[in-house]
Amino acid sequence: MTKLRAVLLSMLVIACGPSNPNAPQVSKEPISVRGWIVDVAGSPRAPLSTPETDVVRRMQLFQATNVWVDNAPYVSGGVAENGSFLLLDVPPGNITIVFSAPGAPNARLVLQNIPGNADVFVPSILLKTDSVTLLDPKAVRVRLAATVDRPTATRLTANVAGLAVPVMNTPIREMVDRHDYPNLPAGLRPLATVK
Repeated sequence: MTKLRAVLLSMLVIACGPSNPNAPQVSKEPISVRGWIVDVAGSPRAPLSTPETDVVRRMQLFQATNVWVDNAPYVSGGVAENGSFLLLDVPPGNITIVFSAPGAPNARLVLQNIPGNADVFVPSILLKTDSVTLLDPKAVRVRLAATVDRPTATRLTANVAGLAVPVMNTPIREMVDRHDYPNLPAGLRPLATVK
């Protein structure tokens, strides 16, 4: 009986013991990263291209695209078939987001100096072999929820793909979309409309 108690006590200590201190930990102030991919440089193209075939080509590219955050295997989200992406539970600070798509197997979006609880909005990116290009740099936003009446600049500056972006205090009511895939300006259009 004593041996059985010792074995059970040992199993309990092992099961409840300390976890791996070097394992990635979920931040208490996670950020969200949202945006959309416009296209992939170097992706396969059909010899005859029409607007309809291009829509289908890009949809197939986006369906074959994977995304992850270096050193943060717990991040949730992904790339939708229209190219929009959403990543939740991303750690703040300096982050590397990697997109893997046909023609761009290692496109890196580097974020630096991102404060905790921020929402990073990166619209209109072009994936390249090892980097991304911001096609609309003026639309990039780094927002923090605050009790203010209108967006107000903080003294903080973040860096998104090499672009210095002011961190903005934003009214809480304007931050309700931070957990949603962003709406594309034009969106996907159907190939044919039947009336």
